[in-house]
This record gives sequence, structure tokens and C-alpha cells, in this order.
Amino acid sequence: MQYFLMALLAVLASPLMAATAHEPLSLARVFADPPLLGTLPRAARISPDGKWLAYLKPRADDQLRHDLWIEPVAGGRALMVADSLAMSAGGAVSEAELMRRERARLAASRGIVEYQWAPDGQSLLVPLDGDLWLVPLAGAARRLTETQATEIDAKISPRGRYVSFVRDQNLFVLDLDGKREQALTREGGGLISYGVAEFVAQEEMDRMTGQWWSPDDRRIVIARVDEQPVKVAVRAAIGATGTRVTEQRYPFAGTPNALVSLAIHRPDDGKVVQVDLGDDPDFYLARVNWLNDRQVLVQRQSRDQKRLDVLLIEADTGKARLLFSETSASWVRLHDSLKPLRDGRRFLWASARSGYRHLYLFDPDATDGLRQLTHGAFDISELLAVDEEAGTLLFSGFRETPLEKAVYRQSLSGGEPKRLTAMGGWTEAVADDRGRAMLLTRSTPSQPPVMELLTDTQSRVLTSPDTPYASRLNDHLAPTFGTLKAADGVTDLHYALTMPRSRKPGALVPVFMEIYAGPGVQRVRHAFGSLLHQYLLQRGWAIFQVDGRGTPSRGEAFEDAIYRRLGYPEVDDQIAALQWLKGQPGIDGAKVAVYGWSYGGYMAQRLLTEHPGAFAAGVSGAPVTDWRLYDTHYTERYLGNPITDPAPYDAAAISAVGRLADPLLLIHGLADDNVVFDHSARVMALYQQAGKMFDTMVYPGQTHGIREPAMARHLWETITRFLDREVLKEQGAVN
Repeated sequence: MQYFLMALLAVLASPLMAATAHEPLSLARVFADPPLLGTLPRAARISPDGKWLAYLKPRADDQLRHDLWIEPVAGGRALMVADSLAMSAGGAVSEAELMRRERARLAASRGIVEYQWAPDGQSLLVPLDGDLWLVPLAGAARRLTETQATEIDAKISPRGRYVSFVRDQNLFVLDLDGKREQALTREGGGLISYGVAEFVAQEEMDRMTGQWWSPDDRRIVIARVDEQPVKVAVRAAIGATGTRVTEQRYPFAGTPNALVSLAIHRPDDGKVVQVDLGDDPDFYLARVNWLNDRQVLVQRQSRDQKRLDVLLIEADTGKARLLFSETSASWVRLHDSLKPLRDGRRFLWASARSGYRHLYLFDPDATDGLRQLTHGAFDISELLAVDEEAGTLLFSGFRETPLEKAVYRQSLSGGEPKRLTAMGGWTEAVADDRGRAMLLTRSTPSQPPVMELLTDTQSRVLTSPDTPYASRLNDHLAPTFGTLKAADGVTDLHYALTMPRSRKPGALVPVFMEIYAGPGVQRVRHAFGSLLHQYLLQRGWAIFQVDGRGTPSRGEAFEDAIYRRLGYPEVDDQIAALQWLKGQPGIDGAKVAVYGWSYGGYMAQRLLTEHPGAFAAGVSGAPVTDWRLYDTHYTERYLGNPITDPAPYDAAAISAVGRLADPLLLIHGLADDNVVFDHSARVMALYQQAGKMFDTMVYPGQTHGIREPAMARHLWETITRFLDREVLKEQGAVN
């Protein structure tokens, strides 16, 4: 690991980091090409044989269009193996694929958005414009499909014999040796789909697929999704060139979910085995993993999410046996840290049964079943790799502080973990199966992300420090971190406060208080921040962020504070933080603006209506305003079922609209299928009925995130003009 530290220090000490004269940072430049921070590779993966690194790289003239590149792990020249423009036939992908990309937060991406290594490491499976290609490391690409329909969620089987995909709601397999295509299911259509993940699985459960190959290529588990019970939501996707009315099956809180079942198919002889998932159809299919060639592990979550059953399925019969269950008084957190071991009987598992998420070993022969491997008052994030020969495992987590995601190596038998990444930063990591090669993307509050390839024998930085922002780094402002007391007077909350450089002695500065404050999202981190923050700092704003109770990385008790009480602990903690902030030197307590998007948009309105006069103004983007209008899995996790107990929903809604006393800017995309526009329409009507004035900006054709650079620039010009007028009491153009 010393290689990593030496390489990183070399990058940070580069003469390219020296400051030079430059123009003030503008919104136009923040969203222009080439990107200020350079073109950081996306979806980087090491080949199964450990010899090659592949990644998606944005084009220099279009940061949203990606091509596929490879380079040798041992070092050498990078090669573009799939040119998205040269290979493109200009076809349009289906609505189902567009929605799948929206769930994966790839809706704005163009060109190649995903790929998969073949098991032998000699080629890659590349979907492009609705068709599939097999791209070798050298030589011409082979087109696998050429149809009017879109092939969705394509996968290469573990031994490389088949490519499977969903077309027209059925699961197909293509025999790469015999070049023969066959449909394993034929009943798909209408409200029935095979091989896909239903809406809530994609949006809320981080399960993006509905097909799973056995290790020996002989079988494939296929999910069947029946949306007939799901309520129809009529959604008008209003675009710049017209309106498309969509009847979307959307599982509002308290309403029926899709019916999901599993069957195990054998491509060679067509045999199908139904999987026994129990007598109660009202459950969530959380995860599916093959334990060995003949046994499948299925994670079945109860509708109230207080129980997660791990079932062992016999592939020959479909019969199930309960191995163990995870239970919680609030909700069981899902994860992707299940890793079968080579003996085909034991597997690694993550559980928060101790109050913190830790790694466990499941051994069917052990008296205790699950043996805890990692310990302490901290959360692990994810299991990255297992090296059974060396007897070690690799994981990421927050052992020293919740502000730093780090990588650790530990013995499979337990013991103390060894931190592999330097203190003072935030690291995202991927690794090969054994953890002998890792891709680390690390940043600090003052240094942009650096991507490095690390093996047992070398360390190589993959990203160049020569970016358009390099000359500005000496002027980059990093936050001051600290803790303040929560509303309960006991719990410490982490904050980040950044003061502008241009403040005159004795002058007070306005504050841009950015919030999310909801579950699953952490804002205060020892990581490189937003360039939009640097733009606002340059204009004289201070930036303030606080992670209150309900946010992740601090154990179950810290998150559980919001259970059945959305809109209360989070609001109380942000108000406590605001009171602390107003007492700090140099802060103009009369000019604090609150901004949030999605859950943060909900929080912005909740703060303005529950605590009128506390803020000078608020900006609420794509907000949830009535939790009955949001989906089952997310909402019932925190508020329960509104059919059996509506009180938490009534209490959590934006309803005190008559108390609004501060300027409000409400923003929403008119094609949002996640937090549907009905949320903003509902609260707009309530404000109007109460005689409350507010500002609005809507974006035709835009979904839950405003990602197109031109639209994003317009969004922030709108926000800045609003804040200039309502908080700074200034009029004028935004640059």
C-alpha cells in the first residue's frame, strides 16, 4: 500500500497543481466541456484473468457520451475497443430500458452505458442502441443481435457459453458456440415480464436484475413479475415538443405490490423447476445467489421489512429450507455482501444484529451457524473480495470515523483489520475476486478524486492531474469539520462549514445551507466537494451541511431515530444546527437560505412550514410532499403501512402550508417518474388555497435529476437569481 501513498503524493505535488491566473469561476464553465475536473473513468472493472482493466470514458467534447477503453494491468497503452459513435446504428432504446437507466441514474448518459467481461477475459459484452455486441480485445466486434426491439440486461454466463437477455418481456439465451437463439419464456407481455426486476426492486432495493446463472452454465434462475395487482398511476410526461400520457404501474404506499416468483430453467433440455417461496405472496424478493452448481440462496423480505429470511433452494426440486433469519424492531437493511466460498457450503454474510453492520461466516456445521468476523462500534460498508488461499478478506467501512470510507484487509479467522488507505480522505474501491488487484478512487476535501490501480507489486495512478481545474486548486476552499449537539442534547452531529475567502474584516456573510438529511445519504465527508459550492463561495456565500439522525454510517440506533417519525428528528436536528450556526462569528443569521433536492426538497419545505422565520428563503427541488404518493418499499420501511396506521403519514406530510412566511422556490421535472409531479402539484394547490405566494420553475422532459448540462446550468442560474433577490436583496445577471 506504500505504492498508493507515494503515487498519490507525487500527483498532489505535481507542478501542474501550481496556481496560475484565471478567470472567476462561472456557471457556464462549471457545466461546459471539457469537465473542469477532467474525465474520470466510470464503471472500471478488472478482467477475470486479472490482466486487463476496462472502463467507460467520456468523450472530450461530450461528457455524457461514453466509449469503452481497456489497458493492461501491468501497464501500457490504453486502447478504445468500442467507439460508441462508430458502432452506433442510431437506434432508439425502448421505454423499458430508458426507465431502467433512470433507476440506475444513467438516464442522461449516451453511447455505451454498461458492459460485462467474458469469463476468459478475452472479450466484452457491450449493449449499444438496443442491440448487443461481443467486442474482442483485438479484432473486429461481433454483432450478436439486430432487432427492432431492445435487448435489456444482457449477461454472459459464468463459463461463457451463453448470453442471456430480456426482449419484449421474455428471457432469451443465445448459444455463442452454436449461434442459436432461444426463448426460455414465452408468456411475457402486457403485465407479465420475465428476467427483470420490478420497479421497487430497482428504485429502492438495489436489485437491477431478474436473472441469475448457475456457476456451471447449466441452469438459470428467472424471475416472473406480474404487475396486475399494482395500482395504475396516470402520469403526464410533459416535454418540450408535447405531452405523453403514461399509465404507469406505481405501487403507492399501502397498495399492492407486483407478484414475483422464481423458476429454474435448463437451456439444454428446456426443463423448468418452480421455486417454493412460501404461501404468502406479499413479500419482497431481495437477492438471489448461487451457493454452488445445485443450490441457490434466496433472500425473502417480509412486507413490513422487519424480517429477512435466507432460504436454501435445491435446484433439482425447487424445495426451500430456511437457513436463518435477520430480524429488526425497525427494518432490516439489505446489502450485497453475500459471498459463497469455494467449498460450496459456507458463505460470508453481513448483518447488523450487533447494532452495527459487520461481516459473519455462515457454516452449516458450526454450532452457532453465524460466526462474527469483524467487531466494533462502526459499520462496514461492503465486502470487496475474499482470498481463500491467503486466508484474508477485503472490505470497506468506517472504523476510525464515519467521515472516512476506507479499505481494510483482515484474516478470515477474525482479528484486527489493517487499514490500507491513508487517513484524511474518502475511498471508493472495487477489486478482483481475490482482492489482489484493486481500483481505488480517493479524494480529500482539498484534492480532487484520483483513481489508482493497486496490485501486490505495483501502484499506478490512472488519472492525470493536468485538468482545467488544476490551476485553481490553490484557491480551492475546503470545509472546517466539527460536531455539534443534536436536538436531544446528547448525540453529536457532524457538520462541514466553509467560509468564503472574500469576506471583509468584521463583515457578516450569508449562508447556503444544503440539506438532504434523509436515510441512505451522507453529505458530511472527508471528500472533495461540489464545484457549485466553490462558485457560491466565490460569490460570497458560506456553505453549511449537517448530517442529522437518520443518516447512514453510524449504526442502527442513529438511523432508527426516524422510524415512524419522518419529518421530526431530522427537522429538529437541522434547526439545532441552524441555531448553532447563527452563533458563529462572521455569520449573518438573518441571511441563511436552505436548499435541498428529493428528500432534501421535502426537508426544505418541512423546515419552512414548521419553523417560519428561521430561514431567509428556501429552495425545494423534486420534493416529496405526501408520503402516500411515494412507493411501498421505501415509505413503509420508515412509516409503516398507511392502511393499518395512517397517523405517521398524516404527521409527516407537508400540511402546515398556512404557516409559510419565507420566500420559497419550488422546482420539479415534468417527466419525473420517481417523485412524480403530483407531489409538487398537490402542495402548490395547498399554498394557493392558503393565499401563500411562492416561485416555481418546472423542466419539460426532465426526470428526477436535471443532468443535461444546459438544463443544469439553467437550474442553478434560477436558484442563484432567486437567492440574490430574496436573500441578498440584489438584482442582476448571473454569470
